[in-house]
Order: sequence, then C-alpha cells, then structure tokens
Amino acid sequence: MDADVIIIGGGLVGATLALALARHDVTSIVVDTADLDATTLPAFDGRASAIASASGRMLRALGLGQLLDDHGCPIREIRVTDAAHPQFLHFDAGEGNDPLGTMVENRLLRTHLLAAVRACPQATLLAPVTVAELVRDEHAATLSLADGRRFRAPLAVACDGRRSPTREAAGIPIAQWHYPHAALITMVAHSVPHENIACELFYPSGPLALLPMRDADDGRPRTAIVWTVDGRHMAAARKLGPKQLAAEIAARCDGTMGDIEVIAPQTVWPLGYHHAARYTDTRLLLLGDAAHGIHPIAGQGLNMGFRDVAAAAEVLTTAARSGLDLGSPDVLAQVSAWRRFDNSLVCAVTDGLNRLFAVPGRVPSLVRRTGLAAVERMPPLKRFFMNQARGETGKLPALLKGELV
Repeated sequence: MDADVIIIGGGLVGATLALALARHDVTSIVVDTADLDATTLPAFDGRASAIASASGRMLRALGLGQLLDDHGCPIREIRVTDAAHPQFLHFDAGEGNDPLGTMVENRLLRTHLLAAVRACPQATLLAPVTVAELVRDEHAATLSLADGRRFRAPLAVACDGRRSPTREAAGIPIAQWHYPHAALITMVAHSVPHENIACELFYPSGPLALLPMRDADDGRPRTAIVWTVDGRHMAAARKLGPKQLAAEIAARCDGTMGDIEVIAPQTVWPLGYHHAARYTDTRLLLLGDAAHGIHPIAGQGLNMGFRDVAAAAEVLTTAARSGLDLGSPDVLAQVSAWRRFDNSLVCAVTDGLNRLFAVPGRVPSLVRRTGLAAVERMPPLKRFFMNQARGETGKLPALLKGELV
C-alpha cells in the first residue's frame, strides 16, 4: 500500500482530514483537480465561514490556533429576528465562555491548512491532477491519474464537493432539491461597530445574515453579508453596483450599521439541498459536501464537514492502532453511524427553518414572532439551539473537545 488513506479533494474538509490523520501518524495521499494555491488568492473567493466553537477547538488541536487568534473575529452574540422587527431571539456566549463561533475568511483558512498539510511528512498533496479511474475491490482502493501514476490504499475518502464525481461513479443515490433562491455574498465596511454580534434577519424573500469580521486595515468595522435573493433575480443581483448593493443592504438592516461601503465583489451562488442515501461503499467513505449539502441559513455547512472529519479521524486512528483494515465495512459503519443522525437533524432543521420563514403574510409573520418570543422565554430550549450551533450535541469526538485521539 502507498498510504493508509487516499483523499479525493483537497478543499477545506479534505485538507483538514489529511492534517487530522497526519497528527495521529495515519498516512494519506490527497489529490485535487484544482490549483489549490489559486484558491487562496483574494480574487478567488470572497466567502467567510463561521467556525463553530467545537470546530474551533479541533482546529486549535491540529495546530491552527494562531489563525483563529490573528485573523478570526469571535461571535459573542447572535440575534435572530423576523425581518427588522425589534423583538428578537438572543443567544449570548456569556462572560468567560468560548465564543459561539469565529468568523474567518475562507482563503485564509485554506492558506493555513495547505501550509500545515504540506509540512506533514505523513501527507502527500498532489494538485492539480486529473483522476483517470478509481478501482475498489475487496483488497484495496487503487487510484489512477491521467499522467500514469497509480496509488493504492485500504480506503478512499471522497471530499470532492456537492457534485462529487466519486459519489456518482459509486452509484450512491442522493435526495436533493433546488431552492428558488440564490445566495449573494460580499463584504462591507460600516460606521457603527458590530460589537461581535451576528444577526440573522428573516424575510419572506430569504434571510439576510450579518456576520462580524475583523476590522479593516483602516480601522473600520467589517461585516460579511450572506443575502438570500429570489433565484429569478440572480442575474440582476450579479449586476448590482457597489452603491446600489450598499443601499439594498442598508434598507434591509434598517440602518443599524450606519454608513455602508461594499469592499468586496459580490458572488452569487444557487442554493440547493442534498443528502446521500449512504455514506459508504466498498472501501469508500463520503465526507463533507460529498455526503450532504444544506441551505446556509444557520452557517452549519462547513461545520458539519468538520464534525465528519473529527469522527472519521477518531475511528480510523483507533482502527489503525489496532491493526484493523481501515476500509473494512465494520470500520466504515462506525463513522456512518456516528455522523448520520447529527447530519440528518441539521439538514431537517435548516430546511424547515428556511421553509417556515419563507411563508409571506402578516399572520405567518405574527406566528414566527410569537415563536421566537416563546423560545426566548424557555432557557432549556434556547440552550439546545445554542449547543447545536456550537456543534456540542451528542457524543463528541476527541478533536471537537480540543484533544488528540
């Protein structure tokens, strides 16, 4: 065997898995069709991610704490409202506790992950390359590249995204549908400090998320914007000029950010849902977007992938130390069982919230506001939602506790 694991896809989830395995002396070969260095450039991707507190502990355990400290913005509070109504559901991390999450630019996360993986002798990163074939049998998974190189390992892990060619080639069906919305993503500077508060404003046309970022170099507060727009208006949203876009955002947040300037190009992404019927096949494991994709309504997509990584790293590390076959059905079943319920729950909740808040009219709006007020007055229910957002429900892998296996 050339490695313990072949990882197909070197994005955020694939690179994190390679690093997590390397920290436990499990070797991997990571392949990706993209030029991964190009994905770290400012012009490539203006997105930022909310790293939940449990995911943040994993990144610190893997040696990436400096990234969070130097470039991350802690989220200390979250406010959820129906439109810009003054009544809101309020989550507060509390004094002396870990933040509810940390906002980090995706390109910076990629930069630090790639550097860490390349520094690990237990991980071999090959990109850009073209995968010619993946053959899986009772003995091994054999990956052939277009340039003639071949690699063998007991297990292949697909981390190759929502449209995973590996998943499709394995014939694993998915439940999927497309939302009639698109996500417009950009970054703004503004005059009123965000005070480390994230806001989710729900409109019938789709939610608007205001996510606090580190201050700009000139000292102005920055906020990442995830605005869900009608899918029929995708082309028009792409064409909005900076001043028009700033005016639209200001109107929807009721002027609470003060003067707004758009400081990053907007990108517009169609939105959809998918969930694989199973996460495993012969010597194959699906993780991250290859296994599931959700609406960005609660910022849980990447964190689901990180939780997949933490569970998979623990199961595979334990199996390797015991001398077990990493690609055996019994080993893969442990990962699937660990992650299936949590992923299904998050998928259902995010889809349900999106549909609930999309119903127009005064009566549905009144019902939503009454529901938010009821949750605000029920501490046990608030605690459940807060723990879910933190990624701290159920049996936690060691990495999500900030510990190595």
